Amino acid sequence: MLIHSHMDKSNIVTCTAPVNIAVIKYWGKRNEELILPINSSLSVTLHQDQLKTTTTVATSRSFQEDRIWLNGKEEDINHPRIQSCLREIRRLARKRRSDGDPGFDLTSLSHKVHICSVNNFPTAAGLASSAAGFACLVYTLAQVFGIEGELSGIARQGSGSACRSMYGGFVQWIMGQKDDGKDSLAQQVEPETHWPELRILVLVASAERKPIGSTSGMQTSVQTSCLLKHRAESVVPGRMVEMTEAVQRKDFAAFAELTMKDSNQFHATCLDTYPPIFYLNNVSQQVISLVHRYNRHHGETRAAYTFDAGPNAVIFILQQHVPEFVQAVQHFFPPESNGGQFIKGLPVNHAALSEELKRAIGLEPMPKGISYIISTKAGPGPCVVEDPAQHLLGSDGLPKKTA
Repeated sequence: MLIHSHMDKSNIVTCTAPVNIAVIKYWGKRNEELILPINSSLSVTLHQDQLKTTTTVATSRSFQEDRIWLNGKEEDINHPRIQSCLREIRRLARKRRSDGDPGFDLTSLSHKVHICSVNNFPTAAGLASSAAGFACLVYTLAQVFGIEGELSGIARQGSGSACRSMYGGFVQWIMGQKDDGKDSLAQQVEPETHWPELRILVLVASAERKPIGSTSGMQTSVQTSCLLKHRAESVVPGRMVEMTEAVQRKDFAAFAELTMKDSNQFHATCLDTYPPIFYLNNVSQQVISLVHRYNRHHGETRAAYTFDAGPNAVIFILQQHVPEFVQAVQHFFPPESNGGQFIKGLPVNHAALSEELKRAIGLEPMPKGISYIISTKAGPGPCVVEDPAQHLLGSDGLPKKTA
């Protein structure tokens, strides 16, 4: 009798998925269970060469139960949001089988899954790891179970912003009107190739955990902030139209100004929450000043900042201005002299900083305020990894021992 200790090779799939950064912010749900937002949002998908989640999903008749490992550590598979995604994918797979799809392999339907996922960036550092993580989970499960078509609505049930990581480039999450959330989906506005000159710099102020997670933070905001209600009803709808047009026209000044205003208003709603939530720290505030003084000196908007639920700044800037701006950041946030690479990701040319610009910015330097910069650009949506050597699970269905 053959003992099936090894897995059928067609029943293991590895995929990667990107991080996204919202320029029109999502903050506040109208339905906690289904994760339906009180307003639409728009984001830029970051390139996976710099930031990504990798997930392997395997199914085998030998697996006793569903299991999941995140960044090397086994986690509880019964987390409600993980269960939502698993349940929804299996439901669609059963539906495909009952619809009599001849190309559908139904053996794996009764099998348990093992899931292994790793990020190539610090989790909970205010870089939306849950967005990349759930987008990757749903995309990989869909490959394993042979499901095609609209997946952003499933990813949304894992983490709201995950629905936007199902596409590359510039993506909107349409809030939808229906109670069942069937129309609350993500859509690509423009592909990642649309605006090749646009560059993105992530200024990592700290890799510590955020003090208040976004899930509980936005719940309190919805309950207590009247500014948030005004924002969702009267401000965001117009901004969504303006932002979409700015992206389509590649109008950097309009894009940049809206991005900064929307970030500031999101953080204002956090302050308007009772008790108030502070995500920005003194480094964040210094970055804001630096950007405004930099732009004022040049007499035009050359750089824009946006902050999510944490202190890290994300800067949007056109490629030709990157070297000078990075030089300004290094000057006003002097890194540790022995502190490894200050700039990770896409290479940045060296530029001289004029005395005039230093004087115009005129801030007191904050040594070690920024630990490093990730230099990146807009990138594609989730993709399948073809190389079997990249699987995170071994032939025994357990995480491979990393060297």
